[in-house]
Amino acid sequence: MLRQVAEGVLVHQSEFVQTNAVAVQGRAGVLLIDPGVTGSEMDCLANDLRELGRPVVAGVSTHPDWDHLLWHPGLGEAPRYGTARCAATVRDQLSDPGTKDRIAADLLETEIAGQVPLDLLGLITGLPAETTQFHWDGPTVRIIEHQAHAPGHAALLIEERGVLVAGDMLSDVLVPMLDDGDPAIAIEEYLTALRLFEGVASDVDVVVPGHGSAGGSGQVRARIELDRAYVRALRDGRDPGDPRIGPSAKPGWEWVSDIHEGQLRRLAQRSDPGGELPPGRSPDA
Repeated sequence: MLRQVAEGVLVHQSEFVQTNAVAVQGRAGVLLIDPGVTGSEMDCLANDLRELGRPVVAGVSTHPDWDHLLWHPGLGEAPRYGTARCAATVRDQLSDPGTKDRIAADLLETEIAGQVPLDLLGLITGLPAETTQFHWDGPTVRIIEHQAHAPGHAALLIEERGVLVAGDMLSDVLVPMLDDGDPAIAIEEYLTALRLFEGVASDVDVVVPGHGSAGGSGQVRARIELDRAYVRALRDGRDPGDPRIGPSAKPGWEWVSDIHEGQLRRLAQRSDPGGELPPGRSPDA
């Protein structure tokens, strides 16, 4: 079911890790951002848009994770885009013919096994490098590209509506997830991205994360600070005291602690490749 979060901005949330698809209304139709996740959910999304008389005129993937690269035949054949670096990463991934099979195999361990259509996965075109605005016949969409979480990750600011579509950042249920590679570099990239978000925070009335709940007025700054505190604590080897992990985590989201423990392990191994985790840290996280 589509839910309006601002004038002309609608959100459809999947039951799978509260994944958010965002539809932005333009004059001729909608810009659809990160649709997902199961075939039945995307079919429902397509039906809802048809009932509104709003065809999809373009799609955008905020970053190159599989759950943000999905599409469904019911959504039509509109062109789909990502940043240049995002699109290049997807091309590299899909050049391996086993990529879709591995995604499907990983999903066998989840409640949506066999329900995710992968035929149209990742069929996106890269926007010109350094593009800062998505040009279409609707509200101005500013592209805030950075390298936190994934290569070519982009948040989208719907300027006239005061909505920040944050991709896999600024979530109320997920801690910041670092890009693969050197975790020290990934931490600095994350902090840089948060500064970029801070620079537009005064223009934001609603923040929509890739996973979790949309936040209203004032929430964008609170979430920036929460993510910054977590990343700095991770960098400095301190307990972040983050409400998204440990006993205070939202019921059903206790597994986010495993993400945190895994990131601690990566940082510990970088500092001492042959060393051990601090006491109380699980090597199996």
